[in-house]
Amino acid sequence: MSHELWFRTPAPDWFEALPLGNGHLGAKVFGRVGVERIALNLDDVWSGDGPRELTVADGPEVLADVRRLLLEDGDRLAATERTRALQGPLVESYQPLADLLIEAPGEPQDYRRSLDLRTGIAAVDYMVDGVRFRRETYVSTPDQVMVWTITADRPGAIDLDLSLESEHPVRVEVADGTYGVVGHAPSDLTIEYRQSPDPIRYRDGHGVGFGVALRVDSLGGAVDVTDAGVAVRGADSVTVLLSAASTFAGWSVPPGRDPLVALREAIGVLDAVALDKLRGRHVEDHVALYDRAELVLGEPGELPTDERIKAVAAGGNDPDLVALMFGFGRYLLMASSRPGTQAANLQGIWNTDRRPMWASDWTNNINTQMNYWPADLTGLGECFDPLTDLLEGLATSGAQTARILYDAPGWVSHHNADIWRATWPVGEGGDDPVWSMCATCGVWLTAHLMEHYRFQQDLGFLRDRAYPLIAGAAEFVLSMLVEDGDGRLQFIPSTAPEHHFVLPSGENASVDLTSTYDIWLIRELFANLHEAEGVLGLSSELAVRAAAARDRLPAVRITPDGRLFEWPTDWPPSEPDHRHQSHLYGLYPGAEIDPTRTPELAAAARASLELRTAGATNGGWTAAWLVALWARLFDPEKAAEVIRDYLSRLVSDNLLHRDGDIFQIDANFGMTGCIPELLIQSHTDTIRLLPALPADWPDGSFRGLRARGGLSFDVSWSGGRLTAVSVLAAQRGTYRIAWPDGEVTVELPAAQQMDLVRTA
Repeated sequence: MSHELWFRTPAPDWFEALPLGNGHLGAKVFGRVGVERIALNLDDVWSGDGPRELTVADGPEVLADVRRLLLEDGDRLAATERTRALQGPLVESYQPLADLLIEAPGEPQDYRRSLDLRTGIAAVDYMVDGVRFRRETYVSTPDQVMVWTITADRPGAIDLDLSLESEHPVRVEVADGTYGVVGHAPSDLTIEYRQSPDPIRYRDGHGVGFGVALRVDSLGGAVDVTDAGVAVRGADSVTVLLSAASTFAGWSVPPGRDPLVALREAIGVLDAVALDKLRGRHVEDHVALYDRAELVLGEPGELPTDERIKAVAAGGNDPDLVALMFGFGRYLLMASSRPGTQAANLQGIWNTDRRPMWASDWTNNINTQMNYWPADLTGLGECFDPLTDLLEGLATSGAQTARILYDAPGWVSHHNADIWRATWPVGEGGDDPVWSMCATCGVWLTAHLMEHYRFQQDLGFLRDRAYPLIAGAAEFVLSMLVEDGDGRLQFIPSTAPEHHFVLPSGENASVDLTSTYDIWLIRELFANLHEAEGVLGLSSELAVRAAAARDRLPAVRITPDGRLFEWPTDWPPSEPDHRHQSHLYGLYPGAEIDPTRTPELAAAARASLELRTAGATNGGWTAAWLVALWARLFDPEKAAEVIRDYLSRLVSDNLLHRDGDIFQIDANFGMTGCIPELLIQSHTDTIRLLPALPADWPDGSFRGLRARGGLSFDVSWSGGRLTAVSVLAAQRGTYRIAWPDGEVTVELPAAQQMDLVRTA
């Protein structure tokens, strides 16, 4: 497959710039020659001045009112409006850090810009006045620095001027050959969709402080460091090192007040670098992770990436571009989520605006979850670690929120979270409950913990980190279940995320008795608790209560015309083609609906999906979810149609998702996690190979895709028929494995590759 994005021109804007990162430090490289811009981000530079206090004084009373309005009065509109009283502060926003500007003379010719996914190196090759130049940029995980280099094939040909700028107020600090800037992010900021006469506010000594340090090493020539920047004249080659640090001291405490502390930390990182080992250490680390999995579809394309995208939009078929998109998604997760960093947010780690769309936060009614769909499936288990860290913070914060709002044990997390671990419904009474009032977002997030165990088979992780979070979420849910007039247990308040229903009065409401979405989530949570205790040899009273409650939850119901109910009443939806498919959670990412095991539910899910998508124009992350849903229904052509449409309309020339002026990285991650569902499924007791292979992909292979149970598969096919299957199991066990024209039940040894199919 292709492992390179490449272009004949520099990036015209920030969207098209090439992304680099190590989970902590992010960069977008424009590839301009005269005045290069490298836009920088740091994962813990956010607005705000520390954790906020949830001051809702009468949460339990509000909850009682909502339950009465629903159970006794049947007044959904009043119940919806009453939940506004549970809203706390809005989330803070992820921030840009600074821009590195590099000026060089001359007009470039024979230009080529590229990003090698296998090495994580962005390159620019060009000529000026007969001299051949090459620039390389990468962000090292082992050494925690960004590196920019330039070489020339004529000695003394390199002249540069370098400086740092920021949208935040900064001051320059120069000492001992190091050029740096220090500053603060806003101490308070109004989220982008709210109006304010003064939306971005700085206070001296408040907010997250930061320092960016720059050091230049040259072969030949002269380097001069002043307050104006760094000037390089007559060099043969140049290496630029950049490091950054912040005063963020943890989500539960105010940040440090002195940004010089952050600058000294950044300079200390530069001091520790061994220049001669930098590139090798970076490439070794990157390749070891990236090469764990690969998807090959058809023949590699030869045109520049932007031209290939245009060809698909014109009706062409380019399976290798799909494989490149898959590899790019894995690359992006490696770049924005590494052990010890913040979890990938709505934009991964890359943001250019002080008031980014939706705060570039963690949106937890699908978007954060979608970011991590590819992690275990495609061999990036380490990249999952920051999500666990995020959940542990949310659980601590969410325990207080559960107590204040609901007088409940355990922990809760609603729709939005930020670096200060907000867990309440946000909006201060001014946001629509249709998205703010979603009290099971933490429940969904815990499902990822159990899935991570299923793929990795790490008992220590399950015992020490996953199980306490799953149990805490179950405690909360059990305390929130109330009996209705028919003896069923209802979770109140409940929503189908971001979707209104239309009342007989013509008014829109969103809060009801238990939605189908919440039924799936709660059933799965209680099943996960039972499974975890079985693996760990536990038998708790909590699990007994959960099992009993599971049997008393409302049933998932099918409408007379064969669809799944979305709400307890088959209300008319406000948007028949709504972007969320929440009532289909049991099909994907859940596992309760399966065409072979539950054909009636699968038929209802198909009817629901066909109605929802009829005439719809997909957004990015919506398209990704649809790919997996169609794959689980064994409908590869519908999935392939969605992929073609996505590549035609919803990506920048660099394959990053773009919908007009909106960038959300969940679409990239979602596609990377959902495309494999067409090729391997392991959510039932049978591992299925090529369960939904599109006709557009007659020839191909994959290597290193994972299955639950700790298995890794290498598979190839030709003319749509399987030609080779080999499998590696993490532990000894018996597995049932099926493919289109065969099936085996096989006992696999631990850590030993075994061929299951091998044709001549």
